Amino acid sequence: MAKKLLVKQIRSSIGTLPKQKATLRALGLRRISAERLHDDTAVVRGMIDKVSHLVSVKEQDQ
Repeated sequence: MAKKLLVKQIRSSIGTLPKQKATLRALGLRRISAERLHDDTAVVRGMIDKVSHLVSVKEQDQ
C-alpha cells in the first residue's frame, strides 16, 4: 500500500515570500482550510518542508 499525505493549509500566505506562495499553489492549496491528498514522495515532502509553518500534514494509508 502506498502512503498518502493529507496536507491542509492552516495559515494565510499573505506576507510570505513569492516562492512560498508558488509552493502552496503547486501543492494545490489556495485558501485557509483547503486540503489536498498527495502521494508520499521526496518531492512532496520537500515542498511541505518549505512551507511547514503554513500547513499541517497527516499520514494516511490508502
